[in-house]
Amino acid sequence: MSRIAIIADSNSGITQAQAKELGIYILPMPFFINEELFFEEITLSQEEFYKQLEADADISTSQPSPADVTELWDKLLKEYDEIVHIPMSSGLSSSCATALMLAEDYDGKVQVVNNQRISITQYASVLDALELIKQGKSAAEIKEFLEATRFESSIYITLETLKYLKKGGRITPAAAAIGTVLNLKPVLQIQGEKLDAFAKVRGKKKARETMLDAIKKDLATRFAYAWDDNKKVHIDLAYSGNYEEALDWKNEVAENFPGCVFHMAPLSLSVSCHIGYGALAIGATVKIDALQEKYK
Repeated sequence: MSRIAIIADSNSGITQAQAKELGIYILPMPFFINEELFFEEITLSQEEFYKQLEADADISTSQPSPADVTELWDKLLKEYDEIVHIPMSSGLSSSCATALMLAEDYDGKVQVVNNQRISITQYASVLDALELIKQGKSAAEIKEFLEATRFESSIYITLETLKYLKKGGRITPAAAAIGTVLNLKPVLQIQGEKLDAFAKVRGKKKARETMLDAIKKDLATRFAYAWDDNKKVHIDLAYSGNYEEALDWKNEVAENFPGCVFHMAPLSLSVSCHIGYGALAIGATVKIDALQEKYK
């Protein structure tokens, strides 16, 4: 059986320590802060990132350099026969397109997965890839499955502030000012490639209710085939810096989904850079056994 290495990037929310436990590899995402280069979790911690964000530092996201990517691939191919590389959504970063281009020189030994996921749903893809390796699938078969099932997930995110949407040009300064006065909290969604608007509500409590209702609707419609009979759906949570609030959010979600085991992780800093501190998120991803039954 082929020896296969799995690589994801730090947008998955998987730490370097967790990667070792899982037996995978994490490529750290680079950031420029006041023109100085940092790497997520290597030279830039979550805490330091939010300190810099609060101080209005000039923060920009980047993608791993081609040299860093191929250096990791070359190193792993001395130990493994094949690689499955799972980057963040191609709709949110050009790092996927770059990896796809680089993989052309590896004669099929490196399979780059373009399955439009990030954060907690990207984490679920890693778990699926690990299971598929246990089942004896090749790297090409794993890529094919992960891409075929890419839309079997959804994420909803609410924000604490409109500041960063205004800064990124997603809303006008006037809309941001009105929204702040009215305590409007946007709820955003990722149903595939990009981060899109879903709803605008008054206050964080209402935003949390809106996200719960949205996930419940997805479970009753899009994912009913996996949820109704045997609850074969991951319900996962994420946050941006606000760990204590995230624990309270987790308790609220647990009350709505009794008996479920929740994975919770910090939101990708690449996303947090554009939405700021204080976000909360919930995601639903169909588990692999239900997916394999549907896509057999």
